Amino acid sequence: MNSSFQSFSLSSDILRALETLEYREPTPVQRAVIPAALEQKDMIVQSQTGSGKTASFAIPLVQLADWEENKAQALVLTPTRELAAQVKEDITNIGRFKRIKATAIYGKSPFDRQKLELKQKNHIVVGTPGRLLDHLEKQTLDAGKIRFLVIDEADEMLNMGFIDQVSAIIERLPAERVTMLFSATFPNDIARLADTYMKEPKQINVSAKTAAPAISHQVIAVPEAEKTEVLKRVLAIESPDSAILFCRTQERVEGLFDTLDAAGISSGMLHGGMVQEDRFQIMNKFKRGDFRYLCATDVAARGIDVENIPLVIHYDVPLEKESYVHRTGRTGRAGQSGKAIALMEPFEEKFITEIEEFTGLVLSRIEPPSAREAAAAQPAFEAKMAARPQRREDKGARLNRDIMKLYFNGGKKKKLRAVDFVGTISRLPGIEAADIGIITIQDNVTYVEILNGKGPAVLKAMKTTTVKGKQLKVQKARS
Repeated sequence: MNSSFQSFSLSSDILRALETLEYREPTPVQRAVIPAALEQKDMIVQSQTGSGKTASFAIPLVQLADWEENKAQALVLTPTRELAAQVKEDITNIGRFKRIKATAIYGKSPFDRQKLELKQKNHIVVGTPGRLLDHLEKQTLDAGKIRFLVIDEADEMLNMGFIDQVSAIIERLPAERVTMLFSATFPNDIARLADTYMKEPKQINVSAKTAAPAISHQVIAVPEAEKTEVLKRVLAIESPDSAILFCRTQERVEGLFDTLDAAGISSGMLHGGMVQEDRFQIMNKFKRGDFRYLCATDVAARGIDVENIPLVIHYDVPLEKESYVHRTGRTGRAGQSGKAIALMEPFEEKFITEIEEFTGLVLSRIEPPSAREAAAAQPAFEAKMAARPQRREDKGARLNRDIMKLYFNGGKKKKLRAVDFVGTISRLPGIEAADIGIITIQDNVTYVEILNGKGPAVLKAMKTTTVKGKQLKVQKARS
């Protein structure tokens, strides 16, 4: 039952995007969530990171969105800027051929630029609570047409102190809406939020074992003074193509990065103290495979959706059991196998026991690798560090390969609308409406995505074709 995406009665535009993105078959959480979401039921979904939950709500949102409506119809709340950007990208990819426009709104990004973007046609808005509430209060985001609310990583919102802002946002939304709440764990405050704002929600619980059955969990007891040496041995023996190394604080991340970098180990670092542009740049480099190992704090690593991360190392054991679930969800994604290794100081045994009780998992105690084992593995490991990592192709790159974005020097001030561009371009020889992607109309410029490799033909034809009687300059848009 529901063993393929075709069984969900999705539009051909969405199925085509899923096929291009190489979504093979639905994960357990997708099989449970997508049918209920398409029936527009409120739901509470407990499922860990890496289980495919973003697609489980993104696919129904794209399916149910009305392309003709210019105002936002769905709002997705995320705890971090990185996750907002990642979810927006996933929605855009899934909705590519339906021309669904998603916008990401978050702090540390110019408010006025976001205000302009929100004035455009937007189907789905993704954002962090503080900045979204700011736009709602200033009425730069019109919530009047919102029919769907998704609260993603709800437990992390709670940990970061966003619960009051989330409540304030919900109070400003239409009462007639579908609300979907996703959380890896389910603390009492989340239950109260659900009781207050949801209508007879369907409960869906996908356990860690079901969501990611192919992750092995190991613990190595090691004093703090020996951690770095044991870590180096683990990396040499495991020799993963990529890994994430979690630390508790920004200072620990920086110290660990400096140590690995000095040892010639291909690394990068990510934490909340870095400026946003640098954080996005590091994320993109890690996704592309420009370096192999990422040293990160818990919060900064949200939104890292990278396939084939075979190893997560808890350089510092998390003090909160929920964090173990979120961290470990970075490996074993989308049905891949993975391994999580925690370096445990003697006093941290109680934290490991709590994690086991909380998750129902058994974390195998193993001995630290010996110096002899590490020495035998070291030459091959050093050769790997000296070689350029294989570049990873971003999931969306497969979709974007046949897409060209065109720039036109006319927009709202020339009374131009999306239908004007669709009508004109679809009348060109060999071009159909299905070859036209997302259209973004600003005051003085318009961007039109041309799909299916037909960009060059449209670019050439539009140099001598008018739009609504106006001859516009047209060129390939800069990236």
